[in-house]
Amino acid sequence: MDIVDFREYCLSLPNTEETLPFDDSTLVYKVGGRIFAAIFIERPDHFVVKCDPDRAVLLRDRYWQIRPAWHFNKRHWNDVYFEGLADDFLRSLVRHSYRCVLQGVSPKSLREELCAAAAAEGIDDEWSE
Repeated sequence: MDIVDFREYCLSLPNTEETLPFDDSTLVYKVGGRIFAAIFIERPDHFVVKCDPDRAVLLRDRYWQIRPAWHFNKRHWNDVYFEGLADDFLRSLVRHSYRCVLQGVSPKSLREELCAAAAAEGIDDEWSE
């Protein structure tokens, strides 16, 4: 996977919006107005995704390519380096982030609508390694 594949995958998730809220070189992906992923055009060797805090610790212990995210809450966000990780695994990390963020969308009616759209597309939170 590379930055192009990452971008295409993020945009394939239901109701995803691509924005540039920070600067002209940080692509940010949102669902329900909330960030679930980011990638830096000038440093396309890794991306940032949200993660359940307990799962984040396990991933960081197991993979040198997964580290606490720079400039994000390190308890909830990971930097993930592409090198040596399978595309399916990388996509599962993006889906997990997407699902984590969906749980925090408000109002409840919007959250339910977005969750239903994700379920209809088969976007689940399985964790493959």
